[in-house]
Amino acid sequence: MFYHHLGEIPQKRHTQFRDAGGKLYKEELISTLGFDSILSNVYHINPPSQIDSEDLKVETIITDVWDEAPLRPYHFKTKASGLHSDFIFGRKVILYNDDVKLSICRPKEQMKNFYKNASCDEVIFVHEGEGELQTNLGYMNFHEGDYIILPRNTMFRLIHKTEPRFLIFESRGPVRTPRRYRNEFGQLLEHSPYCERDIRIPLELKTFNEQGDFIINIKKSDKVYSVHYSFHPFDVVGWDGFYFPWIFNIKDFMPITGKIHQPPPVHQTFEGDGFVICSFVSRMLDYHPLSIPVPYHHSNVDCDEMLYYVDGNFFSRKGIEVGSISLHPSGIPHGPHPGMVEAAIGKKETIETAVMMDTFKPVKLTNWAKEMNDEKYYLSWRE
Repeated sequence: MFYHHLGEIPQKRHTQFRDAGGKLYKEELISTLGFDSILSNVYHINPPSQIDSEDLKVETIITDVWDEAPLRPYHFKTKASGLHSDFIFGRKVILYNDDVKLSICRPKEQMKNFYKNASCDEVIFVHEGEGELQTNLGYMNFHEGDYIILPRNTMFRLIHKTEPRFLIFESRGPVRTPRRYRNEFGQLLEHSPYCERDIRIPLELKTFNEQGDFIINIKKSDKVYSVHYSFHPFDVVGWDGFYFPWIFNIKDFMPITGKIHQPPPVHQTFEGDGFVICSFVSRMLDYHPLSIPVPYHHSNVDCDEMLYYVDGNFFSRKGIEVGSISLHPSGIPHGPHPGMVEAAIGKKETIETAVMMDTFKPVKLTNWAKEMNDEKYYLSWRE
């Protein structure tokens, strides 16, 4: 990322910084990968380590594995998924491995408490809805098509103003812009399909100096702990650094096209440890006179490939709807449905939006996935 600051900060780190009455502000260093990756210095009115109490009740997030899931292509129909709980507890995990967890979420209620994920970076794709992301490092509005990137330990509330539909990635490692898009200084290069102008960052810092009982739900591994503070946790007067939440909208992704069909890496948007996220957007198709615009049959021997369909006309697949998730695991080839190749020849553009994830370790499926599974999908390639 890049450097940013909000509010008031002292000229030097780790030096005295006092309010108008002479009281010292409390400095907190938020660092990642020890001290070897992005970090920010944050200045509080109150000591951030001053915990008032902890609830003895701990919520365990149970992920039921679909143990007997066979090796085959899958189609999960999530469109009809009902509203459930809130943003924290309303997630329905579809698939996961040691590196990443993928969930859908249609919260019925607003978040009651503050929240932070202490184990994972989170990428929240906003399929539907709009609202406000409230964080200790600043406020931002979100709307349809946004990727909200939250480095682990970011404290926030996600307040929706209209009924939302989220796709959520939880990454064990840090989520980054792809290395090949950046120069040695971290700046996004000319061939990158997006640049810093497309990235939205916190521009409004709200500081609260309030006393009371404030609860933070902290997710660590598969448990959610409730920690009480006697002061409002958004008591930050200023901060600076590279660690902060940011937003990128999928419609600002500039697709790379070619004379013949381009492979999925040209659509890459983010990378994590053990997986990548790609954005498929409306684009001009191949312009070789004998080009075949739809993807060729493909055996990705090292990856499981997930595709989440957002909107448009998905011209290489039949039977796909908005909110569908297809999964093509390694071990068996995948490709266009019968008749779709001939139907695509001569087309000049495609109008579609989809989010893809490739994982480099096999994923496990859950019983939520089993409930949404189109059992006949794997037979849909029969002529």
